[in-house]
Amino acid sequence: MRHSCALTALLIASGACQAQNSISLYGIVDVGLRSSNGLGANNAPTADRSGAVSSGINETSRWGIRGREDLGGGWGALVRLEGGINADTGSTAKSDRLFDRQAWAGLETPYGTLAAGRQPSLLSDALISVDPLGKRDASFNPNINVAALSNTAFGTHAFGRQYGPSGYNDNFYRLDNTLKYTVTHGPWQARAAWSAGEVAGDNSAGAAHGVALAYQRPDWTVSGASMQFRSRDGLPLDAWTLGAAVRADGWQFKANAARNKAETGAGAGKQVSQRVLSAGVSREAMPGLLLTTALYSVRREASGLRDDGFDRAFVFLEKTLAPRTTAYAEADYTSWRGDAAGLTGARANDRHGSGVTLGLMQKF
Repeated sequence: MRHSCALTALLIASGACQAQNSISLYGIVDVGLRSSNGLGANNAPTADRSGAVSSGINETSRWGIRGREDLGGGWGALVRLEGGINADTGSTAKSDRLFDRQAWAGLETPYGTLAAGRQPSLLSDALISVDPLGKRDASFNPNINVAALSNTAFGTHAFGRQYGPSGYNDNFYRLDNTLKYTVTHGPWQARAAWSAGEVAGDNSAGAAHGVALAYQRPDWTVSGASMQFRSRDGLPLDAWTLGAAVRADGWQFKANAARNKAETGAGAGKQVSQRVLSAGVSREAMPGLLLTTALYSVRREASGLRDDGFDRAFVFLEKTLAPRTTAYAEADYTSWRGDAAGLTGARANDRHGSGVTLGLMQKF
C-alpha cells in the first residue's frame, strides 16, 4: 500500500493518497466552433470573415496540479502549478513556459495565506466576483484584456513595453516573482502583493505592488484593487478596478469600472490612458440553463493619437449536461470608435465586428 501511494502521488493521480497528501490534478478542456466577421483572434479587428475551431471561448482551457499538506494547528503548506493549453491544437498556451498561469508555493496560517511565485495580479483577483461575464471569453472580454491588462498590444494605443515582471511586453495579467498575502475576516477579504523586478541596483525598476479589498455577503459583493507597475527603465503604469454584484429573486446584476494610465516614453506627455465601464445580468432561464448578457464600453487616449475605443455586447447561453460538462452558445457584437478598427494590410477594416460560437466545456 505504501509503494502504491508513492507511485500514485508521483503520477499525480491522487486517488488512494489524496487524504494524506491532498495532491490533485484538475483541468478544463473547452472547444468551440466559431464564426466571425470583422473580428479576429486576440481582440483584433480584421477585414474578413473567418471560421475556426477555437479553444477557451467559455473558460480558458488549462490543466494544473494543486496540493496541501496539513502542518497542524491551522497551518498548511500549499502548492499550485497551472498551464494554459490550446485544445484545438494540443499546444501550450505560451510556448516559452509550461506553467504560464500559476506556479507558486505558499503557507496557510490562522492569520492569512502567503504565496510566492508566478501568480495572477490583484486586478485579476478583484474582477473574479464582479465581472459581468464571470471572466468568460478571455480573448474578447474587455475587463480581462484592458482592465486587467492581459492584452496591451491592441491597436495604435499599444503600450510598447513591459511593466512589472510579467515576462511579456503586452501582457501584465500574471506576474513573476510575486509575494501575495491574503487574509479573510468575516465578510472582509484583503490582499497585498509585491512583485520583484530583479533589476540589479534598482528595487523599483520592473517591479509591481498593490492592494485589494472585497466585502462579500450572500446576496451582494463589492470588490476593488489598485496596482502600480514600473517598467525596467522606470516608467510608471497605475491601474485600479472597482465593481459590485447583487443577487435578487433569481437575478444576478454585476457592474464594474476600471482605469489605467501608463507613461510610454521619455519626456513629458507621452501617455496612454484607458478606461472600461461594464454591466451585465444573468438568470437561470430553467433548471440547468443559464443566460448571461453583458455590455462593455472601452475608451482610450494616447499622446499624439486620435482617441479611440469600442463598445462590445455579449450573450451567453450555457446548458449544464452533467456536473462537469457544459454546452454553450455565445454571440458578441463590437462597434469600433476612432481609429480602433485600423487596417489589415492596406485594406480598411469594417467598423463593426461580430462572432458566434457553439462549444462544449469539460472539467476534470
